[in-house]
Amino acid sequence: MSIFNRRNAVVGWLVVKLGKRAARKKAQGAVPAARTGGVAAGALAALGGMLFFWRKKRGGDGGGE
Repeated sequence: MSIFNRRNAVVGWLVVKLGKRAARKKAQGAVPAARTGGVAAGALAALGGMLFFWRKKRGGDGGGE
């Protein structure tokens, strides 16, 4: 009797299909939702960085920089 037969092929195919489905669901659960404030936090961080560099460039004391 051969190791590779139709029953084992079907069982393997089903395992792969179910494994892909489970992995996809797990990956979707790991990604944060858009409503968690990620966009707002990113915009706030960008604004803070812009103000930091603008102040540093504008507020020099003329000490050779």
